[in-house]
Parts: sequence; structure tokens; C-alpha cells
Amino acid sequence: MKSIVFPGQGSQYVGMGKDLFDSFPEVKVVFEEVNHTLDQNLSSLIFNGPDDELTLTENAQPAIMTVGIAIIEILNSRGFTVNRIANISAGHSLGEYTSLTALKSLSLADTAKLLKLRGKAMQNSFLSGEGAMAAILGLNIEEINEAINKSEIKNVCQIANDNAPGQIVISGENSAVDDIINILKEKGAKKAIKLPVSAPFHCDLMNEAKEIMKNELVGININKPIIPIIQNTTVNVTEDVETIKNNLVNQVTAPVRWRETMEKFLELEVSSIIEIGAGNVLTNLAKRCAPSLQRYTLNSKESLENFMRDINIV
Repeated sequence: MKSIVFPGQGSQYVGMGKDLFDSFPEVKVVFEEVNHTLDQNLSSLIFNGPDDELTLTENAQPAIMTVGIAIIEILNSRGFTVNRIANISAGHSLGEYTSLTALKSLSLADTAKLLKLRGKAMQNSFLSGEGAMAAILGLNIEEINEAINKSEIKNVCQIANDNAPGQIVISGENSAVDDIINILKEKGAKKAIKLPVSAPFHCDLMNEAKEIMKNELVGININKPIIPIIQNTTVNVTEDVETIKNNLVNQVTAPVRWRETMEKFLELEVSSIIEIGAGNVLTNLAKRCAPSLQRYTLNSKESLENFMRDINIV
């Protein structure tokens, strides 16, 4: 059994996908459709920056998705279709939207519009500069949950990402995050790194964004995916359209349960993981969560050509 996964925000960088754009004609079609749908020259921003504009959530989310789907189109046009190279899929936060697009559950145009809206809504859900996120290294999820629950802190601070053993991200109001960091350092956290984000994602402070996405998704057509997906909020395997839609709404405020997703892959006897898109965050996390998995990272012309040359598909 093989899996295919798609990265989340933070994987973006200026110039991502440019070698693919220059080498494969089908990539241009994907970029042009997204540009047209958003009425924005997202291609230019992706290839030329500036970095601070690309990093804005409303741009980073559709940009990362566009590069992922461009790679899928290259594979599709050469016979390496998703349902031939994988049996199951997952995506990290916004990567769930990329995954559903690759699985023909969402259209490219709908996904581009949804992610633009999602990015704006998440960015605007809480006062700029008042929220924070921090990566906590060296403690497990139970230790961090216990520290948050036992603290006297009244302001919002919650677990946003359970990425890997000893790598948890917390999210909430600035002061609460700082206070919890101090408590966790006393508990033995090796490191606490404040993240350069424009809003505190995946916590209750995103409730306004959750409502916006709920209202928007009502009118969006979602088809049954061509292979099953494991979603962030439940870590359950599903192909059910209503379940998928509900989970897309809930994931705005719910934590990303990535460590458990990797554990689910092992439970299902998945033997390999193919990361599609910019960077290699998810294959690096898999190295920690599920080291037995064979890992492929498809993010460049060279990596794609090597994969298509070496992989055996039935």
C-alpha cells in the first residue's frame, strides 16, 4: 500500500516550481488557470516574490496548492496517475485541499478560490500581532496538554499541530503562548520557537474563519475522491463527501493530527510515502514518526524524472 501527501503553510519559498514551469507545458496551464480564477498574477509572485508578500496567508495557501497540482498534472500526463501510484492520501492543513484536488474531489478553480478566502479569513480572524504560534521541541503531547490544562492562564492557548514525537505547535493569544512557553521550559522543553505567522491558526481564535468557510463550502461541489483520504481532524479514512466537507470546516480551529496520521499509515500497512509539492517537511516528519516508510519527495524537475524512471507502477 502506498500513500501520497501534500504539505501545509510554511513550505513556500520564492522560486518554487520555476524549473517545472520552464520544463513542462502542462504546468503553465495550471498556473494560468489559478491566475485567471483569482484575477491575480500569482505566478509572478511565486517565481519573483517579494518573500513577505508570498508569505501572507492569503497568497501562500493558493501558491503551495498550485505547485502541488502542477506536479500532479505532470505525473498524470505521463501515466503516473494518483490512483496508480497511491492507494491513500493525506494533506497537512491546507494540504488537505491540495490532496482533494489531486483526488478529483475538488476542482482546481474551486480550490484556488477556497484557499484565497481561507487565507484571508484566517489572517483577519484575530487582531494582527495579538496572536502567536510556537513550536515546542522535546515534550510529548500529553505533557503539553497537561501543562495547558493545569495552568491558571485564562486566555486562549491550545495545541495546533501534533507533527511528530517531541514536535508540537501551540497557538493562541500572545501573552498566553508566552506564559505556556515559560511553563514548558520548566517542564524540560528543549526549545520553544515562536513562529513567523500572521495569525494564531488551528485554535478557537479562528472561529470567525471557521464560520466563513462553513458558509462558503455549502455551495461547493465535492465529488467522491478517486482514492480514500485521511483527514486532519479525525484521522479516519474516508471517501464520504459530507464527512469531507464537515472536516474541512472543523480543521480551521481543530489541531492537525499529523503524528497520528503517520501512525494510521503504519496501521494500514502503508509501505511508502510520496510528498508532492514545495519543500520536504512531510518526508522529514515521516522519518521521525514512521521511519520504516520508504520516502519520496517530488518538488523539482530532477526529483520527478528520477521518480518516473525508477518507480514501478502496476
